[in-house]
Amino acid sequence: CVSFLIVRTLISIRNRFKLPPGPTALPVIGHLHLLCPFMHQTFQKLSSIHGPLMYLRLGSVDCVVAPNPELAKELLKHHELTFSTRHHTAAIEHLTYNSSFAFAPYGPYWKFIKKLTTFELLGNRTLGQTLPVRTKELHHFIGILLGKSKSGETVNLTQELLKLTNNVISQMMLSIRCSGTVDQADGFRTLVREVNEIFGEFNVSDITWFFKNIDVQGFRKRFLDIHNRYDSLLEKIMRDREELRKNKKPNDDDLTRNLIKALILDFLTAATDTTALIAVEWALAELINNPEVLRKAQQELDQVVGKSRLVQESDTPCLPYLQAIIKESFRLHPPIPMLSRKALLPFGTGRRGCPGISLAMQELAVTLAALVQCFDWNAGGGVDMSERRPGLTAPRAYELNCVPLARSTPTLFAT
Repeated sequence: CVSFLIVRTLISIRNRFKLPPGPTALPVIGHLHLLCPFMHQTFQKLSSIHGPLMYLRLGSVDCVVAPNPELAKELLKHHELTFSTRHHTAAIEHLTYNSSFAFAPYGPYWKFIKKLTTFELLGNRTLGQTLPVRTKELHHFIGILLGKSKSGETVNLTQELLKLTNNVISQMMLSIRCSGTVDQADGFRTLVREVNEIFGEFNVSDITWFFKNIDVQGFRKRFLDIHNRYDSLLEKIMRDREELRKNKKPNDDDLTRNLIKALILDFLTAATDTTALIAVEWALAELINNPEVLRKAQQELDQVVGKSRLVQESDTPCLPYLQAIIKESFRLHPPIPMLSRKALLPFGTGRRGCPGISLAMQELAVTLAALVQCFDWNAGGGVDMSERRPGLTAPRAYELNCVPLARSTPTLFAT
C-alpha cells in the first residue's frame, strides 16, 4: 500500500449504488463504532477484509478509503484536480482564520499562496540565503549536547530538537529566535501539539448534521482557547516587527494580517511536528535500538566527513547509507499516520504535495548526520517505540531522553 487516502465525497442518494463495498453501517453513526484511536490501524485491518477500495460512512459523511498503491496513484496523479480540495472542520476553519494554505480549496487563493511558498519562502534562492542561519543553529545545538556530554547529563532530545527546528523556521520567516528560553520552548511545543491533535481528532459536530450546532465533546472551547493563545503570540511578534519597520517604506502587497498569521501557523506547525518531533526523533530512536546500523552510519560519516569538522548540508548527498536510514525510518514511521508502512510517501504527491520537501530533507539529513557523527547514545537499555495517540501527525508516545557520549569534537562556529 502506498497511502491511506480518505476522500470526503458528497454523493447523492441516487448514486449510492456506485459506492465500493464496506462493512455494515449502524443507523446515525455509520461506521464510527469501528474506529479506534489509531485510525490508520483500523483502516489497514478493514481494507484487508473489504478490498482495495472501501466505503465508510462517518456519521452523515460518506468516505472512500483507497489503501492500494495503484488506486492511490490513479487518484492522486490522474484525477488530482477532482481530489485537490480538502474538507474543513470547525477547528481548522477557526484556528487558521479560514485562510490556511494547507487546507485551502483548490482555486485562485491556493494558487497564489502555492506560488509565494514555492518560489519565495521555500525556493532554492531563499534556501541558499538562509543556509548560514541553519548552520549556526545546528552548531549551537551540537554545542549544547557536547556540554551535556562532558557533565554526563541526560538530555531531553525531544525538547532540544523542538528548539532547534523552531529557531530555524522562525528565523527564516520572522527573523527572530522563537525558542530562546525553556519556558518559550515548552509553551510553543504545547501549542503546536494541541493544534495538530485537534486538527486530526474526530469532532461529532463536523460529521453528524444534527450535532452541528451542539458542542458535544467540548471541541469549541478547546479550539477557542488554542486560537486565543496563538493569536496573542503572533500579535506580539508582528507588533515587534512592525515597530522595527515603521520607518521603512510600506510594502504594497495582498497579504492581510489574518492571512499572514495563518501562513505562519502552517509553517510552524508543519516544520515543528513533522521534521523535529517525528522524523529526526524516530530515526535516532531506531538507530539507538539498532547499534550495528548506527555503527555503520558512523563509519560512513568518518570516511566522508572526518572528525575535525561538523557535517554540512553539502555532505549529505555523499552519504547513501544515511539516506537509506532516513527513507526506512520514514517508511516505518511516516509523519502523517494515514500513510502505509509498506511504502514510502512522506510528503504526499501531486498538486497538494508538501512544498517544504527540500527544506525538510536538508534539515533532517544534516541534523541526524550530526547526531550520528558526534555521539554514541545511552538510553538505559533501549528506547520504547510506542506511538502516541495521533492527530494529524504520529509522534512517539514518550519523549526521547538519553545520555550523549561524545565520540568526536568537531570545530564549531561561535554562537
